[in-house]
Amino acid sequence: MTTLRTPADEAEARAIQDELRARVVLDETGPPPGTGRVTGVDVAYDDERDVVVAAAVVLDAGSLTVVEEATATGRVDFPYIPGLLAFREVPTVLAVLESLKSDPGLVVCDGYGRAHPRRFGLASHLGVLTDLPAIGVAKNPFTFAAAAPGPRRGDTSPLLADDGEELGRALRTQDGVKPVYVSVGHRVSLDNACTHTLALARDFRLPESTRRADALCRRALRAATA
Repeated sequence: MTTLRTPADEAEARAIQDELRARVVLDETGPPPGTGRVTGVDVAYDDERDVVVAAAVVLDAGSLTVVEEATATGRVDFPYIPGLLAFREVPTVLAVLESLKSDPGLVVCDGYGRAHPRRFGLASHLGVLTDLPAIGVAKNPFTFAAAAPGPRRGDTSPLLADDGEELGRALRTQDGVKPVYVSVGHRVSLDNACTHTLALARDFRLPESTRRADALCRRALRAATA
């Protein structure tokens, strides 16, 4: 695992992003969907107390049964700056991943990877620091426009940068529901990232990894701030 560096200010944070972005691996396909382990990570904040809780839920990729769950609690030590959100979350997410006894396998973040103004969202940041395959599956579009995909499960439309580069895809995970927004983090192809997302979203709009991690971190935050 790469040593975590905490920036002193915005300029240093951008410099760290630039350095780590050069280490993102984009030429690997990644693990086959439905095999091994998949780990969902998510965070919840109490802004008044500057508390952040991260949750990790390890699933068997074939059955989607829970293998392991863990949480970690930390302090928010970096201000909110658009494009640099990962620096608020990464220390606590790394702590929860390091606490797992199971191999995380593929890491699924509630957020973005390449589909980010600086091409380095949370999924890429975590992927590079841990060298685990990672993808981002976001609930809402960020800065890149995408046409609505077709109405059926599995339909997609590209998230395009101004120069036409495809940075992610809007993906319909259930017939007639709002899409999710999938992007590569590290060591996974975009096609494979979308296939993984569909395999994880068997019954609901969101991947099961995200649903379970979201519920767990919210419960843990309530307990930590009670």
